Amino acid sequence: MATPSLDELITLFDAGLRTVFASAVAGRPNPAAASPDAELTAAQKKDVAGLMRINHVGEICAQALYQGQALTARNAEVKAALEQAAREETDHLAWCESRINELGGRKSLLNPLWYGGAFGLGAVAGALGDRWNLGFLAETERQVEAHLDEHLNRLPAQDEKSRAILAQMKTDEARHAQTALDHGGAPLPAPVRAAMKFAAQAMKRTAYWV
Repeated sequence: MATPSLDELITLFDAGLRTVFASAVAGRPNPAAASPDAELTAAQKKDVAGLMRINHVGEICAQALYQGQALTARNAEVKAALEQAAREETDHLAWCESRINELGGRKSLLNPLWYGGAFGLGAVAGALGDRWNLGFLAETERQVEAHLDEHLNRLPAQDEKSRAILAQMKTDEARHAQTALDHGGAPLPAPVRAAMKFAAQAMKRTAYWV
């Protein structure tokens, strides 16, 4: 594993600041743009805003994971795949923030902590080697895909805007997981998968409110 250059470290630091404190700019059109506005009660808006805040936190963590993994990835092709996935995750970040704003909600107050913890995990995963790095990525995306299913089932039937965003995110996450496997990702041990799921559940419960 090559030691990151000063320029790479500065770029990563700048990317971290932008991820946490700036509004993301999507490279693709928002999938919710063509969906009609729905009549939601105040309680429904609050609940959906909480769900979208969870998903926004998930995308903050995804950015940090990808940046940490790319920093320590050994193979140039793997690094390029991680960077491409990170760009698509930026779209998710922007779409979630836009929907949160439309619902009158707010982003998580703990975003700097979520980012820092996820970046550390990504860097460790990358340092373990590309097979485990990609295996960690594939498992992360599978778990994200599962929780997006939960949220899709929980949304009010008339909320087509949120549904369009989450459906596109789910499609992208499945593709990222498959890409990781196609590049040689190794299945993670069951205890690691269980620990990841436990951590994700704790994050979701916290991010819904804070």
